Amino acid sequence: MSPRRDSADNILTGLITACHPGPTAVVTLVITTMSLAAGRSMGGAALMGIAALTGQLSVGWSNDAHDAVGDLRVQRLDKPTVRGSITSNQLWVCALVALSACVPLSFMAAGLIGGVAHLIAVASAWAYNFYFKSTRASWLPYALSFGLIPTFVTYGLTPPHAPEAWLTVAAALMGVGAHLANALPDLQSDEAIGTGGVAVALGRRITSISAVCLLMAAIIVLLTHIAVGAVVSTTIIVMSGLVVIAALRSRNDKLLFMVTMGLALMAVGLLLLSSASLSTG
Repeated sequence: MSPRRDSADNILTGLITACHPGPTAVVTLVITTMSLAAGRSMGGAALMGIAALTGQLSVGWSNDAHDAVGDLRVQRLDKPTVRGSITSNQLWVCALVALSACVPLSFMAAGLIGGVAHLIAVASAWAYNFYFKSTRASWLPYALSFGLIPTFVTYGLTPPHAPEAWLTVAAALMGVGAHLANALPDLQSDEAIGTGGVAVALGRRITSISAVCLLMAAIIVLLTHIAVGAVVSTTIIVMSGLVVIAALRSRNDKLLFMVTMGLALMAVGLLLLSSASLSTG
């Protein structure tokens, strides 16, 4: 294989890794699926997904570019800039290209208000990368960005309209809960480079408990507003609550983290179920 091919492969691998593929894929899939469930055509939902993807790529790449020096200092070998797959300058260029594409795509996908909502969400995520990530208010951009997802979706519908307040609240709770849960695996390295935000301030145990409580709150809000029946809703809430209590009483951080991930998946599923009611305005 030629050196040029090796270099191209390294850069591609670096771009994929640096975009934070897990969260990027989840957010893109959630927005696309919500749009479909709410009544958008395949083409319209695909356009929503592409707009979301470009925004997420810009956020992920700018995050790793901004953190490159600190990641190198603590030798975070999971980061492509530390492994030498890609440089921070290359990530900055790609982040700005993705952001430039995100602007027109957002307006094409969801009109003026929906487009502005999505761009505010993306700007909020960039603000997290540049400032909020290392502060006790690191949760705030997540609340804002996730809370604006329903607005992005509903203003792309016909007719465009504002989402119900409960859906915005549930999405914001999920965002903050996901932020805290996502911070847990990297808590030690984040503390070493001073970018741990509220999770470092709270500590592992309190962060885990907070994440669980926020996700449970989101699940309760969603279950009380979607048509699954009172018996089903009550059963899910009670069973989930018992599992959470058992995990908390065990004082097993690994078990608590697994429960948190399970609650996050449940919340996402319920959010998608709720999307069927979005088209009614």
